[in-house]
Amino acid sequence: MTWTNQAHWYDWRQAQNRKPAHYRCPLCGLQLPSMSDHMLLFPEGDHNRRRHAHTNCVLKARSEGRLPSRSEWRKTQRPSAQERPARRLSAKRILYALRPRLRRSRPSDS
Repeated sequence: MTWTNQAHWYDWRQAQNRKPAHYRCPLCGLQLPSMSDHMLLFPEGDHNRRRHAHTNCVLKARSEGRLPSRSEWRKTQRPSAQERPARRLSAKRILYALRPRLRRSRPSDS
């Protein structure tokens, strides 16, 4: 499993390292030069799982469809119950659903 298959969607932003630390790009496997311009990737918006990647690698992966944004990923998903239009119930269906309650609420014929 490649690193990009670990999440459904990604956030990213431009970054520049201000300390002389070395990172390895998860997309190409090569090292990022110290204090170079690069991008931060956040799998499913999780900042604790952030990864540093070459800007060119991110742009290439985006153009290939390997790093979808949240909005792009949501377009491929089935709408949630809250987003689906409410189903209209006929009077007959409403009465059928309420039948057990109506029977319990009637006064007894004793």
